[in-house]
Amino acid sequence: MHTTKPSIWVFGDYRNYFQNRVTLQLLAKANELAPKIDAEVCAVLFGHGLDEFITEYIAHGAHNVYVVEHQSLKNYGVEKYAVVMARLAKKYQPEIILVGATSFGKEFAPRVAKRLGTGLTADCIGLEITKDGLLLQIAPSFGGNLMAEIITPNHRPQMATVRPGAFQEIPHDNARRGEVIDIPLTKNLPKDRVRLINYERQPLRDQRLEDAAVVVCGGRGMGSKKKFKKLFDLAELMGGEVGGTRPVVYAGWLDPDALVGQAGKHIKPKILVSLGISGAIQHTAATNEAGFIIAVNKNPNATMMRMADVAIVADANHFCTALIKALRERIQT
Repeated sequence: MHTTKPSIWVFGDYRNYFQNRVTLQLLAKANELAPKIDAEVCAVLFGHGLDEFITEYIAHGAHNVYVVEHQSLKNYGVEKYAVVMARLAKKYQPEIILVGATSFGKEFAPRVAKRLGTGLTADCIGLEITKDGLLLQIAPSFGGNLMAEIITPNHRPQMATVRPGAFQEIPHDNARRGEVIDIPLTKNLPKDRVRLINYERQPLRDQRLEDAAVVVCGGRGMGSKKKFKKLFDLAELMGGEVGGTRPVVYAGWLDPDALVGQAGKHIKPKILVSLGISGAIQHTAATNEAGFIIAVNKNPNATMMRMADVAIVADANHFCTALIKALRERIQT
């Protein structure tokens, strides 16, 4: 039977399930936090034809799964989803609600918070429980120059959106068991102001930057936008993806969605190639879980060089050119 214990809810964003793992990452973090407040972990799912995802979320750590299944919820709609989530939260009173900071989550969560009269911390990269049992929400602020620690002491639920890649998911376990709580859609939903006619997923890259096993990351030390483009050739040869620092993004050398840092993507590649990056804290905080770091910089005392497993004192542009040539020659032979 479903209990009345405190609960941590994770909104189930199952679109592009096998590539977008943020819901699984949040379930893992919720399982870490739950014992500290004697809570149960719950996934919340809206849509149609959800059996596969219910099973997956239980296997990845959900103790309970709240399911609202209806044809009208088949396509994600921010207004109707916000209404349904707010209704459920008012009825079941979760202690915490966590939502992935995806493009949808960033629209959805503030609307839910507004309806519930509570606060919301956006784009968190860390979550902890304080000694008073409150959710400590850690998020970059002032363009990533500072880390803010935020609590919601007087209103419930405590809400946060969390950056994809911030946490590691729990391995799939078919032996896990959980309760499925089916909730009928008994009230009318608001009419959509925007009607979805059709959609087509258009991948922006071969793989998500935060999931890539190899990341080639460049900074201002590459010298120019033209020289920076060599990183894409190198990444292709290494089977990886390209990231960059904030100055590179601000200079227009790289798209903002490839920013690596506290205000961008948090990455955990097996191999990180760092070219022309000095190593400001905003960047290193998002790369310190890389398995093996190769850094190239003219300054041997740069922070990134001290972090590296292999540090090469050289011009990053010249090194990149030479490595591309060597890899191409190796492929041809």
